[in-house]
Amino acid sequence: MRFPLPPNATIGIVGGGQLGRMSAMAAARLGYRCHILTPEEDSPAAQVSAGVTVSDYESPAALREFAAAVDVITFEFENVSAEGLDLLASLKPVRPSPATLRVSQDRLVEKAFLNRAGVPTAPWEAVRSLAELEAAVARIGLPAVLKTTRLGYDGKGQVILRTPEDLPRGFGVLYPKPLIVEGFVDFAAEISVVCARGADGGFSAFDAVENRHRDHILDLTLAPARIGPATAAAARDIAARVAETLDLVGLLAVEMFLCRDGSVLANEIAPRPHNSGHWTIDACPASQFELHVRAIAGLPLPDAVRHSDAVMKNLVGPEETARWPAILAAPGLIPHLYGKVVANPGRKMGHVTRLFSRGTLPDEAAIQAALAAVTGG
Repeated sequence: MRFPLPPNATIGIVGGGQLGRMSAMAAARLGYRCHILTPEEDSPAAQVSAGVTVSDYESPAALREFAAAVDVITFEFENVSAEGLDLLASLKPVRPSPATLRVSQDRLVEKAFLNRAGVPTAPWEAVRSLAELEAAVARIGLPAVLKTTRLGYDGKGQVILRTPEDLPRGFGVLYPKPLIVEGFVDFAAEISVVCARGADGGFSAFDAVENRHRDHILDLTLAPARIGPATAAAARDIAARVAETLDLVGLLAVEMFLCRDGSVLANEIAPRPHNSGHWTIDACPASQFELHVRAIAGLPLPDAVRHSDAVMKNLVGPEETARWPAILAAPGLIPHLYGKVVANPGRKMGHVTRLFSRGTLPDEAAIQAALAAVTGG
C-alpha cells in the first residue's frame, strides 16, 4: 500500500469501543472509510463505520478476511491479541506495530522499557510468590501497590498494600496471575500527555492535562494542567522520548505522576487514543483522533494546539447517563454519547466538554457550577 493513503482508502480498526468510534468519525472527515474487527454485535465503532467483521481477535480466517478489506490497520485498545496483530502485519501495514502493543500490554515489560529509555518510574519488582512479595516490599517499602501484569484497567487487577498484614491477603486475591509490586507515589496530581508520531519521525504533542479519578475511573480532565512551564516541558519530553524509543507510528498517551517535589514519574503508556484526550475534539483544530488517523495514514501532522481551555467530564454508569436530558439542555456543555445500549455501573457511556477562553480555566467552584447538570450540584 502506498502512503500517504489516498482518499476513500479503508482503515481497519481492531476493537469496536468508543475510541474506535471517535477514530472512525475523524477518519471520515479526512475522506477515509473504516472497517472494524470486534467480537461485539452493534459495537460503538461499527455504528459509524463502513464495514465490520464480527469475530474474536485470534481467528486466522476472520483476520485474513478483515485484512483483505482494508489498506492499513490500527487498534483502539490494548486488550487485543498481539499474535493476531502479527498475522495482520504479515498482510497489511499495522500502525502502531505489534511490538509496541506488546510493550504496553505487560506492566513488567512496560516498566523495564521505560527505565531503559531513561524515563523515571516508581520503584517496582516482579512477584512470583508471597516470599518474593515480602522481600520486594522490604526493599520498596509500604504503602505499595500490587498489580496483575496484564489486562488490568480502571483500577481492576490491583490491591493497595498499607500494612504487612495486607501482603498475604492481597497476594491471595490476585495470585496465580503474574504480578508486579510498585512503590506507592504520594503525588500532587496525575497528569498525562497525548502525542503523535509519524513514519517520517514528525512529532506533535498536546498540552499536559490534569486527570482526576473517582473509584479508579477517570472522572475529570482539566486542560491545560495547572503546572509550571518547566514541569510541562518535562512531561512533554518524557512523551517524546517514549515515542521515539518505541519508533512509534500513531498516537501515544503517557500517564504520569507529578510528585510533591516537582519531579515527574511515568506511570503507564497507551499507544492509542486516550480518555484524557477527549477534550481535544472540541478545544483543538485537530483532535487526538485526527492526529491518530493522520499518523497511521502517512499524512502531515499539524501542531497539537488548542484554541480554548477545557474541562472534560466522563459520563459513567446508569446514574450519570440518566442525566442526559438535563445535559442536552445545559448551556455550554458539549455532549458526546457513545451508542452503548446497556449502562452498567462503572461503564463509560459518554462524556461532556465545557470550553473556556484560552488562559481562563476557572477555579473549582466555577468548574463544579459548569458541570451541575451532570453532577446534580
